[in-house]
Order: sequence, then C-alpha cells, then structure tokens
Amino acid sequence: MTERTTAQRSTQEWQAADAAHYLHPFTDFKSLAAKGSRVIVSADDIYLRDSDGAKILDAMSGLWCVNVGYGRTELIEAATRQMTTLPFYNSFFQTATPPAIELAELLAQVTPPQFNHVFFSGSGSEGNDTIVRMVRRYWDVLGQPERSVIISRNNAYHGSTMAGASLGGMSGMHEQGGLPIPGIVHIEQPFWFELGQDMSRDAFGLKAAGWLEEKILELGADKVAAFIGEPVQGAGGVIVPPDSYWPEIQRICDRYGVLLVSDEVICGFGRTGHWFGCETFGFKPDLMTFAKGVTSGYVPLGGVMVGDRIANVLIEQGGEFNHGYTYSGHPVACAVALANIRVLQRERIVERVHDDTGPYLAEQFATLMDHSLVGEVQTCGLMGAVQLVKDKATLATFDPALSIGMVCRGHCFGNGLIMRAVGDRMIVAPPLVITRAQIDEMMALIRRCLDLTLADVRTHGWA
Repeated sequence: MTERTTAQRSTQEWQAADAAHYLHPFTDFKSLAAKGSRVIVSADDIYLRDSDGAKILDAMSGLWCVNVGYGRTELIEAATRQMTTLPFYNSFFQTATPPAIELAELLAQVTPPQFNHVFFSGSGSEGNDTIVRMVRRYWDVLGQPERSVIISRNNAYHGSTMAGASLGGMSGMHEQGGLPIPGIVHIEQPFWFELGQDMSRDAFGLKAAGWLEEKILELGADKVAAFIGEPVQGAGGVIVPPDSYWPEIQRICDRYGVLLVSDEVICGFGRTGHWFGCETFGFKPDLMTFAKGVTSGYVPLGGVMVGDRIANVLIEQGGEFNHGYTYSGHPVACAVALANIRVLQRERIVERVHDDTGPYLAEQFATLMDHSLVGEVQTCGLMGAVQLVKDKATLATFDPALSIGMVCRGHCFGNGLIMRAVGDRMIVAPPLVITRAQIDEMMALIRRCLDLTLADVRTHGWA
C-alpha cells in the first residue's frame, strides 16, 4: 500500500480505515463502524480541527487532561531534547534517569507536605492498580495482612484495568469481566441531586460520609485497608460533594486507622483551583493517584504520590515490592511533565483558575438556571455540570430510554463544541488556559445546544 499523507486522505477514507482496523475504547464497535468516527487532525490552544476542516471548541480538555492547552512549544521541545539524548531506559535493576529523579523532586514540592515519594506508572489506571498492591503491601509489612479490603463508591471511576475497574463503581463495567475482583466493596456516592433532595446539602454530606463508617463497622475495622475517592467525581458526572463530606470522611478514616486515598487523575494539577483536589476540600490523604494533567496529556504518564506514613514503613522495613511497569519513570514522559509543571508555575495558571476563570465559570453556569431544561448546575474550578430535567418545579428527570443527554451531545458535536453527556448530566472541563472571552464563547454554544435540545423535546412530546 502506498503511504498517503493526512491531507491526501478524505474523511471517508479515514473512516473506512478506522472501521476496518481500529477498536476504540468504551465503544459499540458495530454502531461506530456504521456511523463513522470523527477524525481530529490538528489542534491549537483550546480548539480542534477535524478532517473536514471544522473548528471545534474542546470543552473537555481532550479527556480531562490538556490543562495547558494544545500546541505548547515548551512541551514539544522538552520531548524532542529528551528523545535525542535518551529516548528510553527503564527503572528496574537499581537504575534511574535524570528526568525521573528531577520530576520526583518537583512533585514533592508541588504536592501537599506529607508527600515526599512517588511511584511512577504509565496511566491513572495503572496508578490505581499500584494503589491496591501498595496498600496491601503496607499492611502486610505491619503484620496485619487481614487488612486487605478497599472501600470505594458507586458511580466512581478509577480506570478500566481489572483492579481500576473494580475500584470504580460503574455497574456497566462490572457487568463485563466478572468484576469487581475480591476484596473491593462499594458504598453510595455523595450525589445530593439523586439521593439527598429531602435534606440540606451539608446534612446530606454528613449522611453520605456516614455510609463509610457503617461499612467499616459492618466489615470490621481490622479488615479494612483503605478508602478511595475522587475529590470531585469526574466521569460520574462532575458530582461536587457537599462541603461537609470530605472533613467527615477524614474523621472516620482517622478514627479507624483506615488509609485515605485521593484519586487526583482528573482533579490534579489545577483543575479544581488548587494544585490538587484534596487541598480544595481540606482533607489529607495518605496516597494520591495522578495522571492526565501531569503532562497535559502530551505523553502518557501516571503515578502515585506516597505519603510519609506509608513510604517510611516500606523503606525502613525493607523487602522487595514486587510490582512495577516497563514505562515507570519513562524519561521522555518525565521530561514533558517537568516542562508542563513549570508552565503551570511560571504562568500562575492554577492561581488564575482559583482567582479568576473558575469563579467566572461559576457565575456563567449559574445563568443557565433560567433555562427550561436545567434543574441544577455545579462547578468546581474549571469543571462544570448541567443537570437536564423534564420538570424544573419538581426536578423530575427524563425517562432514561430517551437518552436526552445524548441528544444534547449530538447538538454539541454539530455546533462545534465538545461537551460530554453522563446520563442526562452535561459536563465540561476546558483547558485551564481558557480565557473569559473563550468561556463566553463556550457558554453561547452551550445555550444554543440546550435550546436545540429543548426544541426536540417539545417536537417529540418527551416532556
């Protein structure tokens, strides 16, 4: 077959080749092959271009990850320099590379003070697999191997590997592959709109946290190793917990000696208006998973920040930790992460989210409450959710079979906006470099797509 450049292939040719050979993640392969995929060919700042030349505002930062925006020469040049010098070497066999060591130092500086060590992986899913292994190793070393159960939450997302998908609470994932694996259990999520409308948000937050204590007592505290949660549930629908939730979770974990794990894969590196989501909500985890924003998605990299409580035991007690990955501490990925974090620091992007664009997004999202389809909005930093409802007065939701969220997402795609649907909850997480003017542009597109969705609802009599 003769090679052809991107410009020489038509959209139809790309789609045909895609359908013939490429199996996409979280996809109905038959349906996509019939419809044809959208082919993205270039990007700059917060915008994408597809193979038909359409300009698209990426309100999802790729997949929660392109924090510093597309086309940053600092990151591209860092990758090029490292590939020229040392494109790869592993971290096995008592070996390290300068970028991995330097990144470990920098991460210890930008993370909360209890974190001075890092274990690198290739993704957030691998990071959460590491969590399972490291938590259980910690209790083994302390002579308490029976403390092996990890508690998570329904509708949480912690990756799609066997352990990551088990930690997550997505029922659709558990239905495939005999999940969850043993030793992982779930409690309900702190989703006020769905579970707590009969009480104040703060009262509900305490109740939702109390489900953790009930589960610990049910299992026996001497059997529970850790609790894991995302500060804000991202893929679950940008579910921002009540202010009372995380402090109570912290109290419960402290009372029973349970390790507290913050999955910062989405929330980390500025998304919530602080460097990490745990800082936004005021809790002190023992372990933090990270990925995505650490390189702004330019190169795959993930890892686990290991708190002193755990690191000191593993280091002082000795013994081999039989776990790791070929690409742990990949030098090119670490070089890009170093450049990315320095951009965040130099341009004070995290502070800008906290002081300016995050509050502005919250103000603009609040204006959507005047729309007939909108029953609730939530934001946290540069994350936002719009809950679509059938009846504003009662907050009654649509029949799930109608897939109103997907109807709305279709209008978004057709009008140059990437906005995700989680059930009937429409969510955004734009690049952290988005400006106020670009937020205005995004909001105009969101409102247009809500109007088009409302027109469909009325035309078809769905409400």
